[in-house]
Amino acid sequence: MTTKKVAIIGECMIELSGTPFGEMKQSFGGDTLNAAVYLKRMSDEQVQACYVSALGNDKLSDMMLTRWQSEQVNTEWVLRDSEHSTGLYMIQVDGQGERSFQYWRNQSAAKYMLQHADWAAIADQLHQAELIFLSGISLAILSEQDRQILLAVLKDCQAKGAEIAFDSNHRPALWRSIEAAQTAYQQLFSLADIALVTFDDEALVWQDSDPQATLARLQQLGVNKVVVKVGSDGCFSQDLQTQTEAVHTPANLVAQVVDTTSAGDSFNGAFLAQYVTGKTLSACCQAGNLLASQVIQHQGAIIDLAVTTPIKAQIKELQ
Repeated sequence: MTTKKVAIIGECMIELSGTPFGEMKQSFGGDTLNAAVYLKRMSDEQVQACYVSALGNDKLSDMMLTRWQSEQVNTEWVLRDSEHSTGLYMIQVDGQGERSFQYWRNQSAAKYMLQHADWAAIADQLHQAELIFLSGISLAILSEQDRQILLAVLKDCQAKGAEIAFDSNHRPALWRSIEAAQTAYQQLFSLADIALVTFDDEALVWQDSDPQATLARLQQLGVNKVVVKVGSDGCFSQDLQTQTEAVHTPANLVAQVVDTTSAGDSFNGAFLAQYVTGKTLSACCQAGNLLASQVIQHQGAIIDLAVTTPIKAQIKELQ
C-alpha cells in the first residue's frame, strides 16, 4: 500500500503545567505537534505524520525528539539549531477546565527555522507530502519575510499536487495588531484547500456573527472544504464542490470536561487522519468530534495512549 505523507509545520515547546509555586509537571506541547501525535495515533502504518519544525541542540530537546519518535511521528524534517533554544510555556487550568498560558519563546528555534542553513532541503522534501497542515501559530511566530517565503513554498507544493489545510488558531499576543493577523490569515486561506477553524477565533478576528458567516467568508476566499468548530455544539462543515448547504455534526456528550487544552488539536488530528485516506467530510468530522470528546475528559494536551487506542477502532467504522 502506498505511503501517504502528511507534513505538519509548526512549533512545539517545553510545557510546564500545574499551579504557580506548587507542583509543576514537565512535558511538551504545541498545537501542531498535538495534531501530529493524534493524527498518527488515529492512522494506520501507510500514513506518516511528518513534523516540520526546529529545536535547540541540547539534552532537553533530544528528549523531546525521542518522545515524538515514540509516538511514531516522523522527525526527519525537524531541524536542530545551536544558536536558538526550544521555547517554553506554562499552562494553568481553572475549575471549569479552561486554560491560560504564559510563554517564553522569543528565542525559539522554530521561530527561526526558515533562516536555518538546511531549510532549503526541508522545503524541497515537502514536495513528497500529499497534505500539508499548519496553523495561525505556525505563521505568527515567523517574521513577515519568512511568512512570505513559506507561502511561496506552499504554493509550489500545491502546484505539484499537495493539499493545504489551515487552522487559524488565533493567539492575539503573538501578533503586533489584528490587521497583521488578518492579512496573514487571508493570504493563507486564499491558498488553502481545507479550513479547520474555531468559530470563537473567527468571530474575534473577523467579527463573524455566526458559523454560517464564517463558512460563507472562507468560501468566498476560494476554500472548497470548510469546517467550523463550535465547541460543545460540534462543528459545521461544507464542501463547496459537492454540497449546497452546510452540515451540522453534533458533539459527543461527555460526563465532565476536565481540560480543553487540546480539543481543537485532537479534532484536527483525527479529521486529517481520515481525510488523507479518502473518508467523507462527514466521517472526518465525526472522527474529530469523537476523539476531542475523549481528550477533554483528561488532563494535558496529549493524553495517555491507552485512552485513545480504542477510539481508533471506532473511527474506522465511521462512514
